[in-house]
Amino acid sequence: MILDLDRKMKMKVNISDYMIEAVLLIKCSNRQWGLVVYLLKFLNETKRNYEINNKKMLAVIRGLEN
Repeated sequence: MILDLDRKMKMKVNISDYMIEAVLLIKCSNRQWGLVVYLLKFLNETKRNYEINNKKMLAVIRGLEN
């Protein structure tokens, strides 16, 4: 899939004490959402201590980086 930056995109994140998950989706021509990036990362001991909002932001940043 070629990423078309003119299409609508959305990112969903899921976090827990031990991992972050990020999914980047793009609106396809058939009005369904297509997967662009799926990321699942386990957190090291330091990042497990992050506040919940910081974990969410980390998931968004890592998802966009990938």
